Amino acid sequence: MWCADSFRRAALFLSLLLAATTVNGQTTYRWIDAKTGRTVISDHPPPADARQVTIYKGQGSSGESAEKPAPAPLSYAARQASEKFPVVLYTAAECDECRAARDLLTRRGIPFTEKLLRSQAEFAEVNQQLGGRSLLPSLVVGRKNLRGFASGDWNELLDLAGYPASTAYGSGPGTPKAE
Repeated sequence: MWCADSFRRAALFLSLLLAATTVNGQTTYRWIDAKTGRTVISDHPPPADARQVTIYKGQGSSGESAEKPAPAPLSYAARQASEKFPVVLYTAAECDECRAARDLLTRRGIPFTEKLLRSQAEFAEVNQQLGGRSLLPSLVVGRKNLRGFASGDWNELLDLAGYPASTAYGSGPGTPKAE
């Protein structure tokens, strides 16, 4: 026999269940702000002048697949650090140190953009941007850069930028965004 209290509990349960399934379909936007040059991650669409816009759509309540898989959720610290100090990794093909550098960033769950240098002209352009002769891999965190791979130095720079030392529970590893 159902009483009014049972109906209220059932209604509350169903409404919570419905709310939980609609949250799954959230869209996340990531872009570079044209005015400040900062990376922005938001659930609101970017302005018209935004650069490098990426749209991530989660799975909807009916389970349909998304345009692009939603990224693993970043920890609050990683989101804040990535907005203030975006990370760019400069690499070359078939470079063992580049692979180790990429693995370090991925293990720490750091979102980064990887720029694969394929020609001498690209390498010369990076040398000019970084202010001198570059060694690959090179890491740029905000406005600071390191040339050559030294895990201790790289970890120290990432720590100073506020990135977490390891991937938080429930969040995924960082994945490079190729350019």
